[in-house]
Amino acid sequence: MLRGDTVYLRALEADDLAFLYEIENDGSVWGLASDTLTPISHYSLERYLDAAAADFYEVRQLRLVICARADDAAVGTVDLFNFEPHHRRAAVGIMVLQSRRRAGYAAEALLLTQRYARRTLHLHQLYCTIAGNNQASLRLFRGAAFRRVGVRRQWLSTDVGWEDAVEMQCVLTGQ
Repeated sequence: MLRGDTVYLRALEADDLAFLYEIENDGSVWGLASDTLTPISHYSLERYLDAAAADFYEVRQLRLVICARADDAAVGTVDLFNFEPHHRRAAVGIMVLQSRRRAGYAAEALLLTQRYARRTLHLHQLYCTIAGNNQASLRLFRGAAFRRVGVRRQWLSTDVGWEDAVEMQCVLTGQ
């Protein structure tokens, strides 16, 4: 388990089904924080949980649950995905329940993830794609030493039109 002052990260457990159902079905982030535009069923999430313990090097993705130390409640998830073993890099995504945002959980979870990626998984870098208008996420990743490396113009389709996507990366060596 990875521990910080206010959060710890842990592997997914079978009893995380209700939590995952809530976080995956938050329609406010569909199409931005995820590729999905439809609700995800309990059945699909059960199957996902069955496979979640597979080796990171085999499935090339890892999801960890962010838990608040104060009450042991699951408050979010952090994902490493699109893992490229040869280049030792992975994409990172983070999601905190809407009711638990703005408490510093994401910032500490991201720092714990960076440390784990560097020290344990021996990754060289992490990268992410963020909607250009998502100022909270842009601040979060900048605060964790991610640097903007480009912008994909009109990359994300939204209800109100096209949105730019900001590409960011963090080289982990030396951290």
